[in-house]
Amino acid sequence: MNLDEYKREYEGKDATPGWDAIDSRLHEVYRGQEPKHWGTLIKHMLGGPDPIDGISAYQCFDGGYEHLHFCTYGYTSLYYDEEAVGGDYSRFGFEMTFRLATPLPPDEEPIWVCNLLQNLARYVFESGKWFEPYHWIPANGPIRADYETGIVGLAFLSDPTLKAVDSPHGRVEFIQAFGITQSELDSFANTKQTAEALIESHRKTNPLLVTDLSR
Repeated sequence: MNLDEYKREYEGKDATPGWDAIDSRLHEVYRGQEPKHWGTLIKHMLGGPDPIDGISAYQCFDGGYEHLHFCTYGYTSLYYDEEAVGGDYSRFGFEMTFRLATPLPPDEEPIWVCNLLQNLARYVFESGKWFEPYHWIPANGPIRADYETGIVGLAFLSDPTLKAVDSPHGRVEFIQAFGITQSELDSFANTKQTAEALIESHRKTNPLLVTDLSR
């Protein structure tokens, strides 16, 4: 899509071309399901404190775990933006996903996951460094605060079910965070195994790489 086509399609319509592209991919996977959605009061581009403007969560029964599948809106260019048209990648080029093992429907609001995803985004926005498959990061404590869990870090992979989508602002990939333990973090530090090897090992019994806080 060139700039003239973009203007004809979206100009003056309060359009959200990037957001719509993400929705289109999610709707392909979760046809007819209305997600739970959390939005910010003030958009980041208008001075809001949270870098991610929205997070949706879908109920998923696949992969051997009942779980919530979260997806962010904010790493990519979401709104009408003539300067973004024709780029190879939309802004950072990805949105973050996360899968939380939980009975469905969940009996509590998983706001802590939203906080986790916002904190990851703050790191990216402030440092200018982004996540790619098989990167990993320690969380400097449990990924869920004030909760007894051995999951204290995250490894990253391409989301198993969300294929990349080409938005009018460029390509958008979906990078999933997967919770890992201290011993797994230590194995990276000691170079005994890579994040890729760990993820592929988990994939054998947990194909969608669902994070289970009780692991």
